[in-house]
Amino acid sequence: MSRGRIDSSGENPALNEDSKESKATPEGARAKALEKDWKTVSGFLREHAGMIREDADLLSDLGLWLKSANIVEFGPAALARLSAAKTREKVARRQLEATARANFAAQAQTHAAVIDLMESRNHADLARRVDEIARLRFGLVAGVIGLETPGGVPAGWRPLASDGADGLLGSAGLARMGSPGTAQALFGDRADEVASIAMVRMAIWTPARQGVLVFGSPELEGFTGDMGAELVAFLARVVERMAERWPVL
Repeated sequence: MSRGRIDSSGENPALNEDSKESKATPEGARAKALEKDWKTVSGFLREHAGMIREDADLLSDLGLWLKSANIVEFGPAALARLSAAKTREKVARRQLEATARANFAAQAQTHAAVIDLMESRNHADLARRVDEIARLRFGLVAGVIGLETPGGVPAGWRPLASDGADGLLGSAGLARMGSPGTAQALFGDRADEVASIAMVRMAIWTPARQGVLVFGSPELEGFTGDMGAELVAFLARVVERMAERWPVL
């Protein structure tokens, strides 16, 4: 039987080398061994990919989703729809907020306009204030008051034919928003600047004389048929009450 060489210290050098190598094995060497094993495993899996596809439990454990040519992936489409819906909601919310701010500003300006109208001293001053309110408070071309004849027409007001209000609004019409039509002539030398109007019928004094309150916008979409006429009608009622303070001379 052969025996290993014993050095002068009484130890076997070969055993010492093996022991040192075992003790000196670093974690890096272990990771390298695992990497080598994984290459072997991954190579096997590539060669036998069908085995993985057929193992639903393994796919589930690994958190994988099998993609096939005959399967529609609803995930991305659903996410796209959700994103589009959120975008639409955001746009709609911003539009509503903008509309609310615009309505609030219009109401605030209307209330201030009422105060201005209540300070009128006579019919001419009332007409001047209506025009001033239109231009300075609402950014419009002009605001005018029209009154049917026969009968006197105050200074600064526009005379209308005996059936002028009906001609502008229709026999049963109370308000009109949109294209100026024949009402454009009421704006005199500023008529060419008017692209759309807001017009409300008025009835002043007893017996009542028909008239109109008209505001002209420089924009085609300034006043449109789908807009409500409530604020303009409110101003028209204020003008009626103010005008009745004084008789027509």
